[in-house]
Amino acid sequence: MANLKIKLVKSLSGRLEKHIATANSLGLRRIGHETVQPDNEQTRGKIAKIGYLLQVTEEK
Repeated sequence: MANLKIKLVKSLSGRLEKHIATANSLGLRRIGHETVQPDNEQTRGKIAKIGYLLQVTEEK
């Protein structure tokens, strides 16, 4: 199974509490933070919710 490399590229300041909580659940706290998550339905759902804040690349 592939992994996704997720990077926070926009600030969480002033965003909805739900969106901040979703970013935190992915392990993203500040601009520039990166995390590697498994490519599954739960991760894809989180990305869909706050995709406008993220940069996502696929790792093999």
